[in-house]
Amino acid sequence: MIKQPVTINLTAGLQSRSAATLVQVASQYESEIFVEIGRKRVNAKSIMGMMALGLDAGEEITLSANGQDEEAAMDSIVTYLSARSS
Repeated sequence: MIKQPVTINLTAGLQSRSAATLVQVASQYESEIFVEIGRKRVNAKSIMGMMALGLDAGEEITLSANGQDEEAAMDSIVTYLSARSS
């Protein structure tokens, strides 16, 4: 299992379209992937969970991945969240 803090740099934060894209990216991997902020922990493959977080640009989350392809999953998601567009 690996964990990493990540700042959301997407212009619109993680709202509907960008949350859906994050779920698509996460769903490409077999690993379990979670987004944590404060006491909330949500499966990154769940569109409803991700949208419920309502994360804005500039917020810092903790991303965790556990499984055979955890490093590739983490790299892809960090790259997506670090982009300046949505």
